[in-house]
Amino acid sequence: MDTRQRRRLIAEALLRPMLTVIALGSAYFLLPWTDAHTGRAFVLLIGGGAAVVGVASWQISRILKSDVPSLQAVEAVSVVMPTYLLLVSITYFVVARADPASFTEPLSRMAALYFSLSVFSTVGFGDIAARTDPARALVSLQIVCNLVLIGFGVRFVVAAVSWSKKHRTRQQKAGDATE
Repeated sequence: MDTRQRRRLIAEALLRPMLTVIALGSAYFLLPWTDAHTGRAFVLLIGGGAAVVGVASWQISRILKSDVPSLQAVEAVSVVMPTYLLLVSITYFVVARADPASFTEPLSRMAALYFSLSVFSTVGFGDIAARTDPARALVSLQIVCNLVLIGFGVRFVVAAVSWSKKHRTRQQKAGDATE
């Protein structure tokens, strides 16, 4: 692969996730997410979780088929993580709208995103906290999902990159042997 092709691949691998994050972020900040109650928020979180699993599975399959699996892995993480975090943020926002007493302060969309990021990163500044049992259950669910996403997600991405590289090496050796 020459330098021009390599630069094009890198540019595409950066552009696709950036456009995805811009589209998801725009949807998060612009679409009306206020028409739900706490029970629907759990359904939203579970349905969104299934969507995140679907996106992650699709990205893993792209890594397995990629000529440059490491670059595809970076793209995968750059799409899956923001999708997950925005989904959790929407859920917190909907819960806070349905029951303003759920958190220690009212959650705007930005505050919900900030809270989901602080829970994900385990920083937990303490300025926003879950106050009701349903809100605490959601935060607990996010913490468990964080652990699963980080633990299994990293493992699957690394395994997919490794398998793809080995598979490509075997194919190249087989092709060299037939020549």
